[in-house]
Amino acid sequence: MTLRLHTIIASTRPGRVGPAVANWFHGVAQAHPGFDAHLVDLADFALPVYDEPKHPVMRDYIHEHTRRWSASVEAADAYVFVTPEYNFGPTPALVNALNYVYGEWTYKPCAFVSYGGVSGGLRAVQLTKQIVTTLKMMPIMEAVTVPMVGQSIKDGVFAANDLHRKSAADLLTELGKWAGALKPLRG
Repeated sequence: MTLRLHTIIASTRPGRVGPAVANWFHGVAQAHPGFDAHLVDLADFALPVYDEPKHPVMRDYIHEHTRRWSASVEAADAYVFVTPEYNFGPTPALVNALNYVYGEWTYKPCAFVSYGGVSGGLRAVQLTKQIVTTLKMMPIMEAVTVPMVGQSIKDGVFAANDLHRKSAADLLTELGKWAGALKPLRG
């Protein structure tokens, strides 16, 4: 059973380094035999602050941007959020994107590739886990953490070290187990 994995770039601001980190991880995910890997950039959806008149649990969307986002989220069996930390928390774009839909996330696992300064984005991940569990997602423990990310990027390309590569392999193995186990719950 091949599972569809969406690696989601969670930062949308100009000058972001998320695409460099995400491109590296996506390459690792593409090589993993258990996943059909897709790279998803929140910036491509240009989601405004939530603007649907009905609660997302109803799935009665009136805006095309919401329908596009819903279809993208629905298509995946698992997610990896590539995310920085903003003021000790998740990016506003990620929080907004998570809140845009509801049932499309349900009973799916997620993992994190976080980056930033000294903390490597860990505080943002901890706060995001509270949100995803409310959406009935399963955040796994395995993660890739990149402290001092600027030191690992040269000419727009992320240079992973052995710890990053090992962490990514462990993350994908565990995420595959959870994605396969949770798929029957979605009917």
